[in-house]
Amino acid sequence: MNIYTVTFFGHRELPNMFALEERLITILRELINSKEYVEFLAGRDGDFDQLAASTVRKAIRDYACGNASLILVLPYERAEYRDNRESYEAYYDEIQICEESSKAHPKAAIFERNKSMVDRSDLVICAVEKGGGAAKAMKYAEKCGKRIINLLEK
Repeated sequence: MNIYTVTFFGHRELPNMFALEERLITILRELINSKEYVEFLAGRDGDFDQLAASTVRKAIRDYACGNASLILVLPYERAEYRDNRESYEAYYDEIQICEESSKAHPKAAIFERNKSMVDRSDLVICAVEKGGGAAKAMKYAEKCGKRIINLLEK
């Protein structure tokens, strides 16, 4: 099977979430309809991650026919996950703990997780308009020659 992998990351706080969701659903529908199988990798660290996961869930429900999955990639095992494992497992198709970031210093763990996700991906969909960790991860994706869709690009 030909698996097409998409990674999401963006700023913790975002303006105009509704507009971002509308743009994202169009992209997701096209991916699901044009690829044999799409694997969506998401974190759970802020507004954009939550928006991406919920929009992927909607797109899978509305457009997929067993050819897409939503995977939560955690930088390390968190207490919230340990305490709510059943809820997480009901929402995500798979949950992974990134090996590289689980060994990193906690302040570097999210960036290490994002790098690992970029390395696995064919496409990066992000929401980046200023500096910070998301911008650093986007620069890494650019350096790796990944296809990038920045939903906040003017």
